[in-house]
Amino acid sequence: MGKVIGIDLGTTNSCVAVMDGGKPKVIENSEGARTTPSIVAFTKDGERLIGQPAKRQAVTNPDNTLFAIKRLIGRRFDDPTTKKDMDIVPYNIVKGKNGDAWVSAGGEEYSPSQISAFILQKMKETAESYLGETVEQAVITVPAYFNDAQRQATKDAGQIAGLEVLRIINEPTAAALAYGMDKEDGKTIAVYDLGGGTFDVSILEIGDGVFEVKSTNGDTFLGGEDFDNAIVEHLAEAFKKKENMDLKTDKLALQRLKEAAEKAKIELSSSATTEVNLPFITARMEGGSSTPLHLVETISRADLEKMVGDLINRTLDPCKKALADAGVSKDEIDEVILVGGMTRMPKVREVVEKFFEAKPHTGVNPDEVVAMGAAIQAGVLQGDVKDVLLLDVTPLSLGIETLGGVFTRMIDRNTTIPTKKTQTYSTAEDNQNAVTIKVFQGEREMAADNKLLGNFDLVGIPPAPRGVPQIEVTFDIDANGIVSVSAKDKGTGKEQTIKIQASGGLSDSDIDQMVQDAEKFAEEDKKRRAGAEARNQADSLVHATEKQLEENGDKIDAETKSAVEEAIAATKTALEGDDADEINAKAQELTQAAMKMGEQIYKQEQENAAPEGGDAGEEAAAEEESDEDVVDAEFSEVDEDKKG
Repeated sequence: MGKVIGIDLGTTNSCVAVMDGGKPKVIENSEGARTTPSIVAFTKDGERLIGQPAKRQAVTNPDNTLFAIKRLIGRRFDDPTTKKDMDIVPYNIVKGKNGDAWVSAGGEEYSPSQISAFILQKMKETAESYLGETVEQAVITVPAYFNDAQRQATKDAGQIAGLEVLRIINEPTAAALAYGMDKEDGKTIAVYDLGGGTFDVSILEIGDGVFEVKSTNGDTFLGGEDFDNAIVEHLAEAFKKKENMDLKTDKLALQRLKEAAEKAKIELSSSATTEVNLPFITARMEGGSSTPLHLVETISRADLEKMVGDLINRTLDPCKKALADAGVSKDEIDEVILVGGMTRMPKVREVVEKFFEAKPHTGVNPDEVVAMGAAIQAGVLQGDVKDVLLLDVTPLSLGIETLGGVFTRMIDRNTTIPTKKTQTYSTAEDNQNAVTIKVFQGEREMAADNKLLGNFDLVGIPPAPRGVPQIEVTFDIDANGIVSVSAKDKGTGKEQTIKIQASGGLSDSDIDQMVQDAEKFAEEDKKRRAGAEARNQADSLVHATEKQLEENGDKIDAETKSAVEEAIAATKTALEGDDADEINAKAQELTQAAMKMGEQIYKQEQENAAPEGGDAGEEAAAEEESDEDVVDAEFSEVDEDKKG
């Protein structure tokens, strides 16, 4: 069995870790960074960029640069939160064929699971280049408050990326694993996780290798992105007052504002003030000529705290609910663990300290601790980590719609998973021969106010008066928090089972197609990389050979000189195209011609040095030779013992 990796698939950044020598190790990506921006972009020539390269070109390509995609995963297009997102992001959110929120970029439509899969592929490649082996299995983290559809969509993303997802684990639970790995004494801890796009709070009891989640709560649409948007709103409003122009209607300007907002937010965690300086943000057309306009705005930490005060306070209600559900008071919490980049903000720490009446623990890296926890869970599943038992909970109540549209709970929120619950229901009308089982998730009393996870029909019930047939409904939640439901008519023994697939969701054929697309993209990326490497090598070879020819042309015969010139010309022609094989072939021919030229130059040098006699002359020739800027492959090492 190969290595199982742990991936924190974040809204803003993603991170990958693996167990190494009994400890979780965060792996650096190809750019040398320990986290990778969760950004995917498509360039005009169809190239796909992931991570930092995608982020770098976002300002000039806002329509085709997709970020914060985690906020859309597993969501319906007509979800109010989707509509909210559509007003903020510069790219297009469209209605997928299954009614889910999809995105449009580079002339194609993609599901959020597909875009997330591209990011997961990058994480997979990062791990593979470090481990030197193929990685096929992973543990992926999700916000604790993700519903079934969002969990299933994340699992689909892993499958599309070519990974077998062994476990979906909640982010606060993963953080607690990393924090409490070496803690032996019993503790009750609160994990406050404010990330790029989501907020979670979990109360856990840890000790002697047992990590038991007592309760969890959160908001899947609250995070650093909202803080950035508040700053963008502030800057755009200030500019509008001054110049009477709305920057939010200009996608390029909006992207520049977004980047400046993120930078200002980070700076204000360590500085009292920061200046946002965006020259040439837009231009005003007057009398046929345009006047460039610049945005210069100073923001203080106090200004920022005023802008985002409501957002920070929104985290407190889930904290209260989590404490109440766990049946613990604030003074029973031994430690508060801060997770997520936003917890670096001094005001957030201050609010958390005031609420829990205890100084939060800051000894873990908020950007990496979740991936490290995922790696520990991967180690547990692989059998490398012993004596760790993880008991997680389902974040939301599950039930079915019964007579009058009432939501009848079958499994209450914060029930330890995996779990199974069976209940018997009956028909609502005489001679009813079929029942529709509608499965919902949520906390509202009426079914329609909760999230519909899916529905199915149990048919072939024999005619009978209402209330007589007995229909046994069983709910099963696995360790990933993913639901399956079965219904059985006890009279006939007929049974119908579904693994809940959100009323939208991706079918198996959709996923298969997306796996093929992802493989095709990976193949194209490989070809592009190979092409770029071939081009760079051929380019260097042409330059070095031209230089050598210029400096030593008088030392070779006309035939060799002509052959080298022809090979250079042929390689240059190949470099004008995109065929990597052709470039490599011509570069190989040039290498052969250059080697012949090198042999002649070397021979000429030896002949010139011979009259001076003995070792001294040859050493001088060798010294002069070493000064030449020649291609390494053209010279073989001379054995000193065989000289003179």
